[in-house]
Amino acid sequence: MPLRLLAGILAMVVLPAGVTADRLDASGPVVIAHRGASGYLPEHTLASKAMAHAMGADFLEQDVVMTRDDQLVVMHDITLDRTTDVATRFPGRSREDGLHYVVDFTLAEIESLQVTEGARRIGGTREAIYPGRFPVGLSSFRIHTLAQEIELVQGLNRSTGADVGIYPEIKSPAFFHAEGKDLGRAVLAVLRDYGYTSRNDKVFVQTFDFEELKRLRHEVMPALGVDLKLVQLLDGGTENAWMQTADGIREIARHADGLGPEKGLIIAYNAPFHDLRVSDLVSHAHAQGLKVHPYTFRLDEGQVPPYARDFEHLLALFYETAGVDGVFTDFPDRAVRYLQSR
Repeated sequence: MPLRLLAGILAMVVLPAGVTADRLDASGPVVIAHRGASGYLPEHTLASKAMAHAMGADFLEQDVVMTRDDQLVVMHDITLDRTTDVATRFPGRSREDGLHYVVDFTLAEIESLQVTEGARRIGGTREAIYPGRFPVGLSSFRIHTLAQEIELVQGLNRSTGADVGIYPEIKSPAFFHAEGKDLGRAVLAVLRDYGYTSRNDKVFVQTFDFEELKRLRHEVMPALGVDLKLVQLLDGGTENAWMQTADGIREIARHADGLGPEKGLIIAYNAPFHDLRVSDLVSHAHAQGLKVHPYTFRLDEGQVPPYARDFEHLLALFYETAGVDGVFTDFPDRAVRYLQSR
């Protein structure tokens, strides 16, 4: 695999002496930048994505939702409250639950919002969910469209010689169907327009919604003339417990190319340090030819499970012991460095 210019420069700066900057080829373990370099800059901002690209991530994730005027924007939540100043900018525009939904705002309105590090409102102030990250309210960040992010990634790939892929998620498709909007079809249409049309292209499309995943595979993709890799996400909820069984994974493999489980489904959070037990999820998935990309690997206080000595040990347990094919992480530089050190 050709050296990635910026990733190589970064590696020379931060890697220990004697470690080369060579990365594994595309068939080896990968690093997926979860909402960009979100451990360092506000999630799903173009600045966060550019930083993750420079850090050498193999894929950048895009959570995709839809505005009132049918524009696709990159944002994790279907609501705007956790990461923007929407309550201040648009008083009186919330729904009965007190939240402001992306689908109720036009693109122009959403582009006017200030994006911050994720925060909870406590009393009259917004306090960061992860206090050690980029300070809430500093600098200037905005929401952008899916097309704008793809253009950034493709532009950086060209200017640096890198080959970073994209990893969009169809967020809450049932919610958008109820709002009269076909989010999944719209996302795939944009991907097609930007040249992502086959399973050979460096893109995975993910969703938690199994019915939507089947619809994308068997209805939407044939209609659009594309055939992309699909990933079924798993959150460990009781309603999808069947997906964690050998028979369930066999059924998923009829429609998908990968599995994206919450990492606790592979190694339980309360696993004893000296009696670590890896579930059968990865082996069942690999037996069906599925890639396994668990989420989310974080460095923040309290985010490294007690069974791991540190973040690098956590990565080793998943990449080496559990045998996963990639990880979603808010700190892509650390995962890149780990794989380089191998």
